[in-house]
Amino acid sequence: MSDGERPLSTSIDVNVASVARMCDYYLGGKDHYPADRRACERLNERLPGTRALIVNNRRFLRRTVRILAADFGVRQFIDHGTGLPTHDNVHQVAQRVAPDSHVVYVGNDPLVLAHGRALLEEETSTAVVRADPRDTQRVFSDPDTERLIDFTKPVAVLFVSVMHCVPDDDDTPAALVRRVAARLAPGSFLVVSQLVSEREDIRDFVNTLMLDSTGGRWGSVRRTNDVREFFRGLDVLEPGLVDVSTWRPDSEVFPRQRSGSQEWIEYGGVGRIG
Repeated sequence: MSDGERPLSTSIDVNVASVARMCDYYLGGKDHYPADRRACERLNERLPGTRALIVNNRRFLRRTVRILAADFGVRQFIDHGTGLPTHDNVHQVAQRVAPDSHVVYVGNDPLVLAHGRALLEEETSTAVVRADPRDTQRVFSDPDTERLIDFTKPVAVLFVSVMHCVPDDDDTPAALVRRVAARLAPGSFLVVSQLVSEREDIRDFVNTLMLDSTGGRWGSVRRTNDVREFFRGLDVLEPGLVDVSTWRPDSEVFPRQRSGSQEWIEYGGVGRIG
C-alpha cells in the first residue's frame, strides 16, 4: 500500500468490533458496543490475561511520554492510532512535566475523533488529525501538524499498540517506521509496541478472530524478531526491547497476566535517531 491518500470512514458501525472500543472496554470505559464486548469475551476465553496486557500497555505509553519529557527534554509528540480518551492522555502526561509541550493525535476511528476533538476543544497546544496512521504524508502535512510540530527539533513519535493493526502488504510496519524516521531530526524518538507470540496457534487464533470481528481492520500478531526489525538503525534505549510491562516500571506492582496467558505479550521499546 502506497503512502498516498487513503479512504477514511466517517460512519460508526456498531455491529462490527473496533480495536479502539475493545481497548476502551478492557480499560473500564463506557464507549463500546455488544460487538466489541463479544470479541473481548472470545479473546478472554482463550487468553484470560488480555485485560492485564492492555492495562500494562497503557501504563507503558504514559511512562515513556513522562520519561522522554522529563529526562530527554522532548516537547513534541505525535501519537499514532490514539485510542478513546482516558485518564492521563499523552498531552496531560507531557504537559504535567512541561506545560509548553505540543501533542498531535492521529486516528481514523470516527468515534475516537469525535471524543478527542470534544476533549481538546479549547486546547491550543494539542490537536487531533484525521488520517490513517500509515499515511505519513497526510499526517505530516496536515495544517495542525505543521502548526504544532517543528520538525527541525526532536519529536517523539508513538506507535503504541498500533502495528498489529497494520497488515503485511506492500507497506509493512517496518517500512512505516523507517519512513517516519527519515523525516525526523536527530535526537528524535520512536516508541513502538505490538502484540507478539512465538506460538503459531495463538497467532492464528487471534488473527482469525480479529479479522472476522473487525471486518478486516486488522494486521497481525507477530513474533519478537519481527518487532526487532522495526528498530533496525535506531539506538534502542535501555532496557532494550522487552515485554512492555517490564520497561522501566515505576514499581514492582503492576497487573499480572494470568498463568497460562504469557504466550502472548505486548513487546517493544524506545528507539532514538542518531
